[in-house]
Amino acid sequence: MSAPVLCGVLLVAGVGWTLPRWLPPAVVRLRQWVFARVNGEEGIPVPGPLVDVEHFERLYADPAADGRSRGAGLSDLFWYWLSPGPHMHQEHLEPGERYRTVAGVTRQVLAVRPQRADALATAATRRVLDGLPAGRVHVRLRDLMMPVWAEVFHELIFDEVCPPHVRALYVANATDVVAALKCTGLRHLDRRNPLTRYLRGRLDAGTCPVTLPPPFTTEETAWYLHGAFGTTAVVQMSEAMAHVLLALAARPDLQRGLDDDALDRVVDETLRVHPLFGVAHRITSAPIGLPSGVTLPAGSVLLFNYLAFQRSGPAGDERFDPDRWRTLRRRDARFIPYGVTANRACPARGVAPVMLRAATREVLRRYALASSAAHSRSLPSRGPAYLTPVGVAGPGRLRLAAMRWRDRWADVGRSVRQLVLGAWMVVDARRQRLCTTYFEEAVR
Repeated sequence: MSAPVLCGVLLVAGVGWTLPRWLPPAVVRLRQWVFARVNGEEGIPVPGPLVDVEHFERLYADPAADGRSRGAGLSDLFWYWLSPGPHMHQEHLEPGERYRTVAGVTRQVLAVRPQRADALATAATRRVLDGLPAGRVHVRLRDLMMPVWAEVFHELIFDEVCPPHVRALYVANATDVVAALKCTGLRHLDRRNPLTRYLRGRLDAGTCPVTLPPPFTTEETAWYLHGAFGTTAVVQMSEAMAHVLLALAARPDLQRGLDDDALDRVVDETLRVHPLFGVAHRITSAPIGLPSGVTLPAGSVLLFNYLAFQRSGPAGDERFDPDRWRTLRRRDARFIPYGVTANRACPARGVAPVMLRAATREVLRRYALASSAAHSRSLPSRGPAYLTPVGVAGPGRLRLAAMRWRDRWADVGRSVRQLVLGAWMVVDARRQRLCTTYFEEAVR
């Protein structure tokens, strides 16, 4: 073999061997650029050149930072991802009487005592874990937890244990939604519409205790229940649990002897390092003047970056250290795991921490967790991990090394798929113009 050919072979081999190190991050940056282009030049990053981090919460809480979908190009993409019935999704409703009514109903559903929230999550987790095979099992943590939250939120709505076939409807819907959001798969409305039909059937039969008052229609109520609980609640809680359990799986020393206070610190630290929300966009309804002298005009699209904000305070490092919360007060830490109270904060912020703690407690009561997979905020891998019954030998070094190797190389193909499918869905969303068309027709 000639020297030039040998050099070429070695170069190709070197590039190929290093693919897992540089390709996935490069593709993520490219995808972020594509999504940023959806909003053109109108998006204002916060914090960013115009708004520094010191004014993040003040701007987020401003009464004029209250618009949600109308006027933002990015909204077409989110409406596309969160169909069916995105115009009835609580996060997409514009401020006003319709939003206040829907938000009030959501608060009523979630207004449960901590003891009941704990009991619901514990019971649902036990039922799901009871269905696992005996011995050590390999799972995807997000997939493992989706049936748990399907059962919990079904019971909150209907005050009855979720039947297996109905649980399957919630899981199929949530799985399809989160795959589209992560750009690991295209959306499939035929996997989502059965849940809407089920909810509509319960409403028509008068067996659904949660309803929206007139002038909301039955169809709108079904879409609301689907979006708020069948989609957002199940997806976000499954995502949060996957992060919590994967963080613990990488730290065996933290898994034993955790009381409730320690579990709360683990949950908080996980949401600090891996916030569920990446960027929340809001549209200003009036000019907003900042102390710096900058005035943001009405119609500005504000892109609030949760991760950047949380990385700017006294707990701004990337080190996973639950013990920091023994002395650090949450209000001093620039820590907003459930949003800013004055502007559409997560309605589950009261029950979510209790439920996350209860589910984590139940998993750790039965299993030791182990994983060598990469842990990123978006978690497209769904959180591969081993669950080993307490007292049984866990996976050895070779098995964990193989997991790490598989995960790194899977990320190469997955990142390319995310780029292709994400770009396609951006184009398809712009073509369908779900949000834009809705508001254009509302004006007529």
